[in-house]
Amino acid sequence: FSPGLLVVAGSFAAFRLLNRGLERLVPPPPSARRNRWKWRNIWTSLAHSVLSGGGALAGFYLHPDLSKDLVGTHPPGAHSLVAVSVGYFLEDFVDMLCNQKLHQSWELLFHHSVVIVCFGIAVLLHQYVGFALVALLVEINSIFLHLRQILLMANLVHTTCYRLNSVINLGTYVVFRIATLAWMTRWLFLNRENVPPATYAVGTVGMAIMTPMNIILFYRLLRSDFFK
Repeated sequence: FSPGLLVVAGSFAAFRLLNRGLERLVPPPPSARRNRWKWRNIWTSLAHSVLSGGGALAGFYLHPDLSKDLVGTHPPGAHSLVAVSVGYFLEDFVDMLCNQKLHQSWELLFHHSVVIVCFGIAVLLHQYVGFALVALLVEINSIFLHLRQILLMANLVHTTCYRLNSVINLGTYVVFRIATLAWMTRWLFLNRENVPPATYAVGTVGMAIMTPMNIILFYRLLRSDFFK
């Protein structure tokens, strides 16, 4: 029994409680009251992105040598941060499954399944935690993706705040999402002889799924916010 599973369970419960209490903390505007669960869901996701993205960025800033060994070593707290993220993705998976129709959420459910499996391996084996931490850098961009959804739901599309967020969102998308995934794919390819075949297969399949999904989302954002 891995202590990491306790962190996963605690994280799941904590994000579930946060989700339930967010409507009181951040009351939905009139334009979002028809979809209250989505309002709570996005704010919960934003909280996770700030925590995990900020934590991953701090980890690489404070431990610059971490990128030299993404398999066996990691800074204190990195394993717990990855376990916390597994708990969040499980909570978000359950939340969408209970509140949204499958044809509307299948892409995110599929994405979450891949992340849970890959991060779960890192948590259980205490291996590849550094690699998972690289993946969490993606959450820096997710902060602005979630802010975009909040502004859309609050009917604040035609504001300076939305336009500014759109520019930052696109910039961080290229730096922290597309470039990060490309770096991870390159790392897997260069280290294929040092990674067990099963783990290499899981990582390769994960990258093969994530890369086209993120390119499609980038195109949708570009078309929606800049090429209307």
